[in-house]
Amino acid sequence: MTPPILRRVADLRAAVAGWRRAGEKVALVPTMGALHEGHLSLVRRARAEAARVVVSVFVNPTQFNNPDDLAKYPRTEKADAALLAPLSVDAVFAPAAEEVYPGGHATTVRVTGVSEPLEGAHRPGHFDGVATVVTKLFGMVQPDVACFGEKDWQQLQVVRRLVADLDLPVRIVGCPTVRETDGLALSSRNVRLSAADRARAAALPHALRQAALDVAAGDDAAAATGRLRAALAAAGFDSVDYAECRDAATLGPARPGDPARLLVAAWAGGVRLIDNMAVPPEG
Repeated sequence: MTPPILRRVADLRAAVAGWRRAGEKVALVPTMGALHEGHLSLVRRARAEAARVVVSVFVNPTQFNNPDDLAKYPRTEKADAALLAPLSVDAVFAPAAEEVYPGGHATTVRVTGVSEPLEGAHRPGHFDGVATVVTKLFGMVQPDVACFGEKDWQQLQVVRRLVADLDLPVRIVGCPTVRETDGLALSSRNVRLSAADRARAAALPHALRQAALDVAAGDDAAAATGRLRAALAAAGFDSVDYAECRDAATLGPARPGDPARLLVAAWAGGVRLIDNMAVPPEG
């Protein structure tokens, strides 16, 4: 059955209040729509975590530092609802921007430290927009648990820091990255790749995995990420924004003995792809 689509915060809160009165836990899956199997895996995990599941579908304008990127972001609400229908989602929250940011809105949530390198350095203001909208969604839905994908590793760490620092009563669940058969991480941006660039993109996860294996084997991280960059250039990528080995939790410099993560952002045919892997890679 197609889940009800709620547009107003008041209607959402009324639904959640009814579930709360029945003693039911609530899980939230925040998305920007254009759903794919990666998102659906989050919904399945949310269903395992709580009796009620809310999926938010909101293309958040405050996290886009490039207006063209915001304009190009796919909006496929009808198709999204159809994908969610078999998954027993209890509500889709799909508000207008004016509902989330009404006239006079003047508050921004900023998480320092973990938000500043990597994506933060290349997309100024992006994580301020993420932290603000996530805080608002948590206030609107008041979930017991929220599920986020590990593909956006830095975002996941920003949200965890936000929840810890503000003492928000939400348990954050990180869910594994879902990949195509050739290893490319599922992303709403993948549909914008030409056939040739889609073929090139398959080099990204393979080069990333090799670098993670090299670092785990004791190779110098700078040398391993240098080879990663070279492999992407050889595959035909336009450019690489970053390819770095970082502390998995803080995203500061990786320290011996602490969990590390390799993170990369690269351009293929005008499409920016991001990915990450644990050191050593899982699976």
